[in-house]
Amino acid sequence: MNRKKAFVFLLISPLLALIAASVGYLVIQGRAKTVSAVASGVQASRGGPNVLTQARAQAEPVLIEHKKVILKGRTLADILKRYGFSDLEVENLKTGIKPVYNAAKVVAGHELRLYADTSLQVQRLEYDIDENGYLSVKRRGGAFAAEIVPFPYEVRTALVTGTIEDTPIAAFNKSGEGAVLAMDFAEIFAWDVDFYLDPRRGDSFRLIVQKKYLGDKFVSYGAILAAEYVNGGKLFQAFRFAYPDTGKADYFDAAGGSLRKEFMKSPLKYGHITSRFTASRFHPIERVYKSHFAVDYAAGIGTPVWATAAGRVLFAGWNGSSGQMVRIRHKGGYETMYSHLSGLGTGIQKDAQVEAGQVIGYVGATGEATGPHLDYRITYHDSYINPLGYRFKPADPLRPEYLADFQKRVRSCLAVFDLPLILIRNFLSAA
Repeated sequence: MNRKKAFVFLLISPLLALIAASVGYLVIQGRAKTVSAVASGVQASRGGPNVLTQARAQAEPVLIEHKKVILKGRTLADILKRYGFSDLEVENLKTGIKPVYNAAKVVAGHELRLYADTSLQVQRLEYDIDENGYLSVKRRGGAFAAEIVPFPYEVRTALVTGTIEDTPIAAFNKSGEGAVLAMDFAEIFAWDVDFYLDPRRGDSFRLIVQKKYLGDKFVSYGAILAAEYVNGGKLFQAFRFAYPDTGKADYFDAAGGSLRKEFMKSPLKYGHITSRFTASRFHPIERVYKSHFAVDYAAGIGTPVWATAAGRVLFAGWNGSSGQMVRIRHKGGYETMYSHLSGLGTGIQKDAQVEAGQVIGYVGATGEATGPHLDYRITYHDSYINPLGYRFKPADPLRPEYLADFQKRVRSCLAVFDLPLILIRNFLSAA
């Protein structure tokens, strides 16, 4: 009998997952979304086309679409002149665009669509700015009118689950998801989990995430609404909440406590530790035993390095054996140092203000280094502390006036997480 149940369960498990994701979507949204079909034209009582619809069709000129991928080194003006634009028309078009977009920001590799009439005069053009929208420009006599149009995305909410057998990214890939989602997931728990050090075989994760679709094509991930990670038997939970008055969103535990701490556990998202904080370590270059008040992270050259807390840059540049280095002062008497960088992040210079999670440099092998890695150090009132063992204070919890609303959302998310187990128990008890 047990074998029979197991066999039947294997057959229906994909259906259970689909049901869980679908019902989860309804729970998160609070109600089903009703989609109404809009008729393209009004039919006459005897089935004939509406006269007004016919008139519109005759009034609107037939336009032929021309698609161009912008090549490196080409400007918008270069392309437009190939389609018959005069210098004056190009300038008029730039003037029409200027209130909403800078034509100089046109990027190679993006698509440009031109719509020409039967006389080959371009009446409209569209340029894909980014994944969120495109620039639409229409001819109005000798002038041009422009607007930025958002893509008509459909946002779908999905339940994603998995178990780590090798790396977190591999586990997300096995679940049918991309590395970007794994990175976003790691960033949520970066205050409590070092994804270079802590993941173990058998760890599991569950998350409710929004996905953007254009038609049936997946475009990108949206917000992670809730997430769970079981690391070595210890449960970590995160629930997203956006304050209605400010719009600012953050993650909290089920009781409303902030997931943020004074410092993130790691200055990198993924990798592995090659050397720990110790009073005596054999130095690979000097060939002697000496203190190593840092944690070394091995990672490929160019891997982004982020500030583990908000602060002010004290130093950014070359620092002898440390190579390219960034030193940041934080509130409470803390300072962090990031050494052997291959380069600095955008805007990183002395006195620059940085936020936690902001990219301040990139992994390298500058200075005295046997290979690409990051040397990461923290001091507290000028004394070195162990980044892996020190207990940092949590940030402020959820504002109390929003706690009741937040807890309703937590219960909804937990219901989605528990739904697959409920369905399985009900099926097995009925079998």
